[in-house]
Amino acid sequence: MRTTKQLNLFDLTMIVVSLVIGMGIFKTPVKVAASAGVPWIFFAAWIAGGIVALCGALTFAEIGSRLPVAGGYYKIFSYAYHPSLAFSINCIILVSNAASVAGVALIGAEYIAAVLFPDRPDITAIRLLIAAGSIIVFYGVNLMGLKMSARTQNVLTIIKIGLVLLLISALFLADPVSGGTATNTTNVAAHNGWLPMIKAFGICLIAVSFTYGGYQQTINFGGDVKNPASVMPKGIFLGLAIIIGLYLLINITYVHIIGFQNLGSAESIAAILAGQLFGEQGFTVLSVLLFLSVLAYVNVLLMSNPRVIFAMSEDGVLPGFFQKKNGKTQVVITALSVFAALCIVTLFYAQTFDKILNYTIFIDSIGMATSAATIFVLRIRKEGEGNSQVYRMGWYPLQPLLFIAAYLFVAVSIFLDDPMAAVNGLGIFLFFLLLFFIMKRTGWKGSKNI
Repeated sequence: MRTTKQLNLFDLTMIVVSLVIGMGIFKTPVKVAASAGVPWIFFAAWIAGGIVALCGALTFAEIGSRLPVAGGYYKIFSYAYHPSLAFSINCIILVSNAASVAGVALIGAEYIAAVLFPDRPDITAIRLLIAAGSIIVFYGVNLMGLKMSARTQNVLTIIKIGLVLLLISALFLADPVSGGTATNTTNVAAHNGWLPMIKAFGICLIAVSFTYGGYQQTINFGGDVKNPASVMPKGIFLGLAIIIGLYLLINITYVHIIGFQNLGSAESIAAILAGQLFGEQGFTVLSVLLFLSVLAYVNVLLMSNPRVIFAMSEDGVLPGFFQKKNGKTQVVITALSVFAALCIVTLFYAQTFDKILNYTIFIDSIGMATSAATIFVLRIRKEGEGNSQVYRMGWYPLQPLLFIAAYLFVAVSIFLDDPMAAVNGLGIFLFFLLLFFIMKRTGWKGSKNI
């Protein structure tokens, strides 16, 4: 069935912004500040993360235009590497993304529960039901078709950008909290010498990379974008430019209002800014806006990940019923339903995002580096060279090499900071790798193309 291209430049730009700006920017600056110890390392990490993200975004833009197919994030692995690697890494990505949806939905539920049930905001059952309800609602939205979910995404993304801008306004409209302009000097001594500073910078990049991550999934929409050679790079570049600008401004606001000394140990940095702007009503306003921001993240991952399942089914790695598509709306019904169910199961099983965060970041680092490296394979094989729609990045191969090196550095930093997280992540990867060869050896009917 031929897919009708439905996404324009504005749609793709909003998708990029929604994929990247989740709950991270309202939480990770605390971890980055605590790890940095000094302001210049803190801001250097955010600037470096933005540069790396831009290099990666343009790399994935070329990859997406050379292989403009739905589920491209799986397809590039299958095309460039052994199918076992494609299967294993993409299973990990799907599981970690489902966990991310569950965890982020739960965080949003905690905020809105405090508004709806002020006497019992900490009841686990209430938070779980609100989070599950959010996933179910946007499962229904995505069943109505890609264009409907894209329009919904545009509205929610504008709300999300408005929230960030509202918090940034505290830089001009609010006074610093007591001691807010002070500088953290407690860890300065620990950073004397290059090795301690490099280690601190690497640990900072773990949280920064997580906060900037998500844009790579835009290649899953390669088969749905109008004029991909032009729209893909423009949409990704515009989306990242918006994100980098917003991230730097909001971090400047955090440091100015809260103070670098307090930032590394603050409980709720966004709530502090809202309180400075709105007083006692600030938390309520912020809670509603944060919940809507969470819905945007839930929606966009429900848009993206089923396309990976669909692509894996097309290649015969998963059963053929995952290719079931609504002829009118072109929704991949079975894949969407399974991913939404996986999100809900993970939600009730894990109940917290923190339990899975570290090892998923490690796996994502390896996945990002290896997927970006496929640009070299595509260029060597001259994939898409005869197509006038193909986008070719400038400064090749500097940009992909910088991106790959940065993510390998993040992976090493995670291993040094939390070895068990890396071991757990590798263990899950090896499980799916073994499963692949078991399916192939036993002659499972879906393995004919692997």
